[in-house]
Amino acid sequence: MELILKIIFYINLFIIFWGMIGYPASIKVLGKIYSKRRVEKNYKFFPTVTVMVVAHNEEKVIQDKLENIIKLDYPKEKIEFLVSSDHSSDQTNKIVEEFIKQHETYKIRLYKAEKRKGKTNAQNEAKKLVQTEFLVMTDANAMLDKNAIKELIAAFTSDKIAYVCGKLVYKNSFVSDSSQAENNYWESDLAVREIESKIQTITAGNGALYACRTEDYYDFDPIQCHDSAMPLYYGLAGRRAIANHNAVAYEKAGEAIKDEFNRKIRMNRRILKSIIPDLRLLNVFRYRWFSYFYFGHRTCRYLLWIAHLLLFIINAVLAWKSGYYFSLFVGQVMFYLLAAVQMAVKSKNKYLMMIYYYVMTIAAQWVGVYRQLTKRAKPFWEKAESTR
Repeated sequence: MELILKIIFYINLFIIFWGMIGYPASIKVLGKIYSKRRVEKNYKFFPTVTVMVVAHNEEKVIQDKLENIIKLDYPKEKIEFLVSSDHSSDQTNKIVEEFIKQHETYKIRLYKAEKRKGKTNAQNEAKKLVQTEFLVMTDANAMLDKNAIKELIAAFTSDKIAYVCGKLVYKNSFVSDSSQAENNYWESDLAVREIESKIQTITAGNGALYACRTEDYYDFDPIQCHDSAMPLYYGLAGRRAIANHNAVAYEKAGEAIKDEFNRKIRMNRRILKSIIPDLRLLNVFRYRWFSYFYFGHRTCRYLLWIAHLLLFIINAVLAWKSGYYFSLFVGQVMFYLLAAVQMAVKSKNKYLMMIYYYVMTIAAQWVGVYRQLTKRAKPFWEKAESTR
């Protein structure tokens, strides 16, 4: 029995270590091996493009968003704009309609979803109006660099590339402990994605800015989000989903821990189905690096909630067997106590903040698991006002 407990203990220890330390470290090594690889671009490629903005009650930012996208550096005769309003009940629709009247020289349309079913559904419905060759999707609160569309489209250098996402930059990274912690995590994750992109395929994008060919668009279940579903979908089809970090979008990170906690809960609304979403991924001979990337970047991280619980429980049992296991158990207890201390005193110590942010992330996974098991996961959410 003790042997079985030890085996389970080390399996869970490996999952945590590999997901948070081992995999990122291995990617850095691969980055050096493949250092000469670059994202190829064709800046002479100017197909027709529709920029789709999904909005639900975005009256605070939609005017700025519209002003932002019409200033994008792309041939005017080849770009269109489509706002998909996910059953907005505030002034969003009115603001968009007034903007369209005032800017008749631009091709701008407003689609109104009759029922609120979430971002993905709003995209599915509005996509049926798109007749351009490419579809670029962006969030209402994401302000785009003027070259963002040109950069995204330039990366579609072959039919093999089905999806390109840009780089999300947090413009308020030092406003609060929460936004700084999220920015630190995000910067390290971007470095991993850039290397994955050079080698083969990223495992997830971001909703702030991404593109695909219109003919390649797939109507995902509304509970799914394109950030995680699209790269996986194209990767399993033997095509590439890549990141072009010269295409930049700017957003605010959540300035309160509660905002980030709720955001991470939403991110984990399909966590159980995302651990191994398709058994084909186990075929490393067919999917090569993508299988490796998904296991380290997704599977291990999606297992952190259960891995930490099992590690703690088994360590508690084994703690009285030897000084080694006792020391590890004390270390775990101290780790969680430090997170609790940070939650209570809200210290400015960056290490305490990192520990608290990590534990908060694990807690958000548990809530996501609970909601999925109880079928309370929803395809939509209330936005954090601090990100507007």
